Amino acid sequence: MNSDSQEFKIVTADDPEMDPIASYTSPDGRELYEHFRFEADKGQALLRIDKFLVTRMEKTSRNRIQQAAMAGCIIVNGKPVKPSYKVKPLDVVSIVMDRPRYEFEILAEDIPLDIVYEDGDLLVVNKPAGMVVHPGHGNYHGTLVNALAWHFKDNPDYDVNDPRMGLVHRIDKDTSGLLVVAKTPDAKTHLGRQFFNKTTKRQYYALVWGDFEQPAGTIVGNIARDPRDKLRMAVMEDPSVGKHAVTHYRVLESFGYVTLVQCILETGRTHQIRVHMRHIKHPLFNDARYGGDQILKGTTFAKYRQFVENCFAQCPRQALHAKTLGFIHPRSGVQMDFDSEVPSDMQGLIDKWRGYRQQSASSD
Repeated sequence: MNSDSQEFKIVTADDPEMDPIASYTSPDGRELYEHFRFEADKGQALLRIDKFLVTRMEKTSRNRIQQAAMAGCIIVNGKPVKPSYKVKPLDVVSIVMDRPRYEFEILAEDIPLDIVYEDGDLLVVNKPAGMVVHPGHGNYHGTLVNALAWHFKDNPDYDVNDPRMGLVHRIDKDTSGLLVVAKTPDAKTHLGRQFFNKTTKRQYYALVWGDFEQPAGTIVGNIARDPRDKLRMAVMEDPSVGKHAVTHYRVLESFGYVTLVQCILETGRTHQIRVHMRHIKHPLFNDARYGGDQILKGTTFAKYRQFVENCFAQCPRQALHAKTLGFIHPRSGVQMDFDSEVPSDMQGLIDKWRGYRQQSASSD
């Protein structure tokens, strides 16, 4: 495993989707988060890392530690190691996972789930806007993970705290739409590989400010934390900074001052569509984090301002929905494609703008 360029970086934010923990990108493109850290003392004798950790970790086994190492989840001095690695004096050993650390025990909560599909290997769920995916930063209850813990409470093979299964990808709190959950380690490995290799099919619907000169386009720009605002991400001018990100878009319907677009992700970065659309001066409608909660296009008439305020009230979040999701089933090898309806708040918003455009056209 080539990892010479991998080093931890500390990130800080108050957003439940952007956690203040150490993270790094693995060789297969996963963003990994530090859960535990141990430092060997000066007198540490050479010792296999599985033996070193099993005495320091509660409720775990050498076999599980070995599996974690083989999965690239045990880091020594910033680099992943194999189970046979021997710990030396002053080594810094970290255990990393592909999700933020849960600060408290995950409680199963009886929260309704819109389950689109489920079998023995995976589950596809349609997440509502306003639901945080992972617990953390003041959101310790009411999350998708809490709901999944309840859904799987009678399944002895599913451990909500086991990083080898569970959510394969994430979407923001105020974004609605489809997510896939792996119920077995093999399913998560297989599905994770598809996301890394960009063979999954993901389409989003977004209502954005402004009209487009071209019917389609592609946005390419590295994304990193905005140095001027730690709660936002931004496109970096320096190509050596940030993570490579590509978003393809196509105009579905123009309403003059706002446009409904379809976005296809080639990569999956934090806030990617929101950041890329803002970068090309088309912020998502009512996206407070990226300036879309202001009246950016249109007239100065009071009647128009009131109309837009009514639209903000109709859909009080960024107008973004993960509409479709496609992947190859990890066991059967069959292509699985799912589609979800645009939720009522966002559909009502689209209908309002469609009616406004038609009314404006009829009065011309």
